[in-house]
Amino acid sequence: MAETFNAFVIEDVDGKPKGGFKQLTLADLPDNNVLVEVAYSTVNYKDGLAVSGKGRIARKLPMVAGIDLAGTVVESRSSAWKPGDKVVTNGWGLSETHWGGYTRFQRLKPEWLTRLPNAFSLEEAMGIGTAGYTAALCVDALEAWGAIQPGGKEVLVTGAAGGVGSVAVALLAKRGCPVVASTGRPETHDYLRSLGASGFIDRTALQEKGAPLQKERWAGGVDSVGGQTLVNALSQTIWGGAIAACGLAGSSDLPGTVLPHILRSVALLGVDSVMAPQDRRNAAWTRLARDLDCGLLKTMYEVQPFQALPDLASRILAGQIRGRVVIDVRG
Repeated sequence: MAETFNAFVIEDVDGKPKGGFKQLTLADLPDNNVLVEVAYSTVNYKDGLAVSGKGRIARKLPMVAGIDLAGTVVESRSSAWKPGDKVVTNGWGLSETHWGGYTRFQRLKPEWLTRLPNAFSLEEAMGIGTAGYTAALCVDALEAWGAIQPGGKEVLVTGAAGGVGSVAVALLAKRGCPVVASTGRPETHDYLRSLGASGFIDRTALQEKGAPLQKERWAGGVDSVGGQTLVNALSQTIWGGAIAACGLAGSSDLPGTVLPHILRSVALLGVDSVMAPQDRRNAAWTRLARDLDCGLLKTMYEVQPFQALPDLASRILAGQIRGRVVIDVRG
C-alpha cells in the first residue's frame, strides 16, 4: 500500500467549508474496523453541494467527501468481512458526519458495508451508486404498496434523465410498467426510450400551480424533484396510488393540500437511502442485480478521473449531467 494517497478533503477556511485535494496516510483515517481499498466513487447532487461549498453537507470538519464507494476489503477486525471481499457503501452519513469515498483508502464500520452482487463489477456498482440504489428502494416501496402493476396505468418518473430517474425508468420498464419520463431536455428522449420510457411530459407542465385534485393519470411515481412538481404528481395520481419521493432537486417545499390523500387515498411514500436498514439495502441490490441490464447500465454512466471532480460538482448542480458519473479514485 502507498505511504500516502490522494483524497478530497473539506476543511474550515476562514469560517467557511472549502474542499480540495490532499495527501493522506492510513494513520489519518478513522479508527473503524474494516479497511477498504476504494476503486471508484461517484457524483450525486449532494456531492455537488459538498464539493462546491454551495451546501453545508459536512457537519464535521475536516471531512473526506463522497457519499458512495466501491472497493475491496484489505484488513478487517470484524468476523463479517475478510480481505478480498468486494463491497459497496451508500449513505450512512458518509461526507456528512463520517469520512466518505473520495479517497484511495477508507476505514469503515462493518455494518455500513453491503456485499457487492456478483452481477456487477466495482465500476458498475458506482454506475448505480446511491442514485440507482435509491431508485430501487423507490420501486420496492411502490411495489410493496401495490401501486404498480405490469401493464397497468402509467407510472411517472420526474427528473428522468438524472441518476435516480434513469435507473427508475429502467427498473419500472423491466417490471412491465408503462413509464412516462418527465424531463426538460428533449435531447435526452432517445436515451430515455432506450431505457424503456414509453412517453414523455415536459417538466414545466408539472411546475405550474394546479388544482388540489387534477385529472387522475398516474398509478404511481418516483419523484426526485420535490416542490410543486411533487404536489402536481400527487394531485394527478389515481385512487389508491402512491408517489415515492426521494429528492429535492427542485425544492424542499410541499405547497399542496391533503385532498389527494383523504379523497383518493393517495400515499406519499418517503424514501431515505442514507439510513435504510440492511435488509432493505440487500433487497434493493438484489432487485438491481436481477432487473437492471448491464448493457443498459453501461449507457447510463461515464467514468471520469479524480481530478475532474470539482468541475463535475458544478455541472451536476447546473443540471448538465445526464445519467451518472463514476469517479476513478485510483488516478
